Amino acid sequence: MSRIGRKPVEIPAGVTVDVDGSTVTVKGPKGTLTQTFKSVLDIKVEGAVVTVTRPNDEKENRALHGLTRTLIANMVEGVSKGYTKELEVNGVGYRVAKQGKDLVMNLGFSHQVIMAEPDGITFETPNPNKIIVSGADKQQVGQIAAEIRGKRPPEPYKGKGIKYTDEQIRRKEGKAGKGKK
Repeated sequence: MSRIGRKPVEIPAGVTVDVDGSTVTVKGPKGTLTQTFKSVLDIKVEGAVVTVTRPNDEKENRALHGLTRTLIANMVEGVSKGYTKELEVNGVGYRVAKQGKDLVMNLGFSHQVIMAEPDGITFETPNPNKIIVSGADKQQVGQIAAEIRGKRPPEPYKGKGIKYTDEQIRRKEGKAGKGKK
C-alpha cells in the first residue's frame, strides 16, 4: 500500500475542504483552488483531516493513490501558506522592475521583455536583480517561474542569465583555458 497515500492530510484552521463527488475545492486565506480527480478513488473529509482510499491494488489505482493525496496536500498548503519561487538575474545591464502588474526585464536584448502578471500569481522585485513569484497554486508558481527563467537561461561560461536562487550553474572554461600541448 502507498505510504504517502495512507497518510491523512491535516486541515489547518481557517481552511475549508469540500468534496463533491470527485471534485475537491479548498478555500483559505490565500484563495480558492479546485481540482477534479479520478472517480475510482474515495476522498473523504472527517473532522480536520482528508483521507484518500483506493478500491483495489491495481497498478493504476496504486499510482493515483499517492498522487491524489499529495495534490490535495499541496492545495491545502497553498491556500494557507502559499508558495514562492525566487529567481536571480546576473549580468551587466540585466535588471528587472515591476510596472503596475507587468514585470519588465532588461536582459541584453535590443528590446525589453515584458510579462503580465497572471491571475493568482504576484511578482515582487525587492531589488533590480531579484524576482519573487508567489501564489497559492504550486504548479502555476513553478510554471511561471520556469517561463521567466526561459526568457534568458543561465549560460555556463560567465553565468549570465536568470537562475533560481538555489540553483548551481556548472561553469566551463573558455577556449583560453585550454591547456597547451
